[in-house]
Amino acid sequence: MQVSSLNEVKIYSLSAGRSLPEWLSDRKKRALQKKDVDIRRRIELIQDFEMPTVSTKIKVSRDGQYIMAVGTYKPRVRCFDTYQLSQKFERCLDSEVVTFEILSDDYSKIVFLQCGRFVEFHSQHGHYYKTRIPKFGRDFSYHYPSCDLYFVGASSEVYRLNLEQGRFLNSLQTEASESNVCDINPVHFLFAMGTAEGKVECWDPRTRNRVGLLDCALSSVTADTEIEGLPSISALKFDGALNMAVGTSTGQVLLYDLRSSNPLIVKDHHYGLPIKSIQFQHQLDLIISADSRIVKMWNKDTGKIFTSMEPEHDLNDVCLYPNSGMLMTANEAPKMNIYYIPVLGPAPKWCSFLDNLTEELEENPESTVYDDYKFVTRKDLENLGLAHLIGSSLLRAYMHGFFMDIRLYHKAKMMANPFAYEEYRREKIRQKIEETRAQRVQLKKLPKVNKELALKLIEEEGEEQQFSKKRKQKNLPSLLKDDRFKVMFENPDFQVDEQSEEFRLLNPLVSKISEKRKRKLKILEELEAQGQDEEEEPEGKASDAESSESSDDEKGWVEEVRKQRKLLRQEEKLKRQERLKEDQQTLLKPQFFEIKEGEEFRSFKDSAKKQKLMKKTLEDRLKLEEKLGTLNVSDTTVGSKQATFKLKKSEQQRKQQEAEKRHRQERKTLRRSASHLKSRRGRGRLFH
Repeated sequence: MQVSSLNEVKIYSLSAGRSLPEWLSDRKKRALQKKDVDIRRRIELIQDFEMPTVSTKIKVSRDGQYIMAVGTYKPRVRCFDTYQLSQKFERCLDSEVVTFEILSDDYSKIVFLQCGRFVEFHSQHGHYYKTRIPKFGRDFSYHYPSCDLYFVGASSEVYRLNLEQGRFLNSLQTEASESNVCDINPVHFLFAMGTAEGKVECWDPRTRNRVGLLDCALSSVTADTEIEGLPSISALKFDGALNMAVGTSTGQVLLYDLRSSNPLIVKDHHYGLPIKSIQFQHQLDLIISADSRIVKMWNKDTGKIFTSMEPEHDLNDVCLYPNSGMLMTANEAPKMNIYYIPVLGPAPKWCSFLDNLTEELEENPESTVYDDYKFVTRKDLENLGLAHLIGSSLLRAYMHGFFMDIRLYHKAKMMANPFAYEEYRREKIRQKIEETRAQRVQLKKLPKVNKELALKLIEEEGEEQQFSKKRKQKNLPSLLKDDRFKVMFENPDFQVDEQSEEFRLLNPLVSKISEKRKRKLKILEELEAQGQDEEEEPEGKASDAESSESSDDEKGWVEEVRKQRKLLRQEEKLKRQERLKEDQQTLLKPQFFEIKEGEEFRSFKDSAKKQKLMKKTLEDRLKLEEKLGTLNVSDTTVGSKQATFKLKKSEQQRKQQEAEKRHRQERKTLRRSASHLKSRRGRGRLFH
């Protein structure tokens, strides 16, 4: 069970952790639970609460006993009994389910809208009836007073199927080209449908006339939102008699009062993804909206974020268990997630033990695994003198460094630098003294770190002040006075290395400019020693001479770059020569290895030769070993004996080969005599 917290709201993921395969025996499952801590600590709230590949929709029956989910592959529906905490039944379907609705209080009456324009009805025993609608459907709603099913989809018409009469009624003709979602108000049964043009049409089922039209696409665009294309309606949900929430394909959620055409609140998910689901939580006045990446809970009065969740896999649907703090999601993964948020409400009565479990976890918070370990890099290990531990069990490699026990780290640090605490204490005392001195009236001094950079900023600030006075502009805040960059002039780790290759190539004129600044720094240090004011202008060259020098620098920046590159090449050459001298001076000492008793030393090439020999036949191997002389080895260091043998032909084989040889010779002589006779006869005919 994983615990996450956002805005001090704890979210318990009950489906986290690995699941065991179904084909494992009970004995192997018990063995795995003993070995693996994650499997032992996992909570399997409902047994096999998953789909083969993907789950698309999930709903709870009105009595709260059954949870139904549809998914693929193959298309199927699964019903889970919460009283038994296991699967009730599973039924496979002919095509994928777009959406479904539970008409009864339990699982006895279900309607499925499928991809192939089919509408399938199931009863308690299974499949009951199947019909077809004229166009592809995307959503439907059930009107309880008249027993009508309203289907919306890839058409401008809303198809009505009466379940009492068992026939289609006259459809509703709308102005939309296509419709995506629909819903019926549970109080006054107003029918609303969201169109592809970003509008919501409201119809009265009693008179079959349109009574309202909302342009949500126009209202969703505010000054802060950036959208691409026309927003269409992707989610729709009523709350009570007057409130309605609308989700768009560009990631906005609009909350309406039916008495007004302007939205009360526009909430943006900032992901640009279509809103998949909208739920209302009445205890805390929250709206739970979800797209494929995130589930957000926010206050419907103020729009302030309450908490949010980002699951590992993309979301398809979200279902809030009634009157509880349990949330279930259908994902692009086999496992369906179950979350428990105690702030939203208590646990359902069929899993009331969750309240006690979460209370115990809050009373005894466990420290994370990484609290007992210290992350160190390779450089840190070299400084501590622990580089020889790399590859041992004391260090666990992770990313660009290692994890080591915090106790070992403290011991090694005390041995490497036993006066670290005293230095830390002196540094803290010095910081306290400097803080008290800061309250006194002080002269302006340059910082101890990055003095040249600070001097450069002071000069630029003076130039900007003169320029702003002429233009009558406001002065920009100084970088030296900004607290965000305070550490850059206090911590020596942020000291600019002017001798590095990158700095010298990026700043080709730094040498001449730095010389002038160094001269200024020397003068300022002398003034500080004499107790004079730093603001007095030090003696130096006139401003005209400085401007002429700056113009000369701008002209000769190419020559300066070339000089820097030549210097870098010379430095690299000197470094290479020093490395060569060090390599020549170092003597390679021979290393000796001891062979264990009962083993024989063989070269590393023998293994490759043996692999080639194993592919050949026995006869070829024996011939090759006989040529190499390896068959003559009769004794080894271990004392084992080796027998050599040769394949000898039997007497019968030898006689058979001799007979074949004679037969071949006879046939050769017969052929020669026959050819000789033919040639003589041919000559006689020519003479005649």
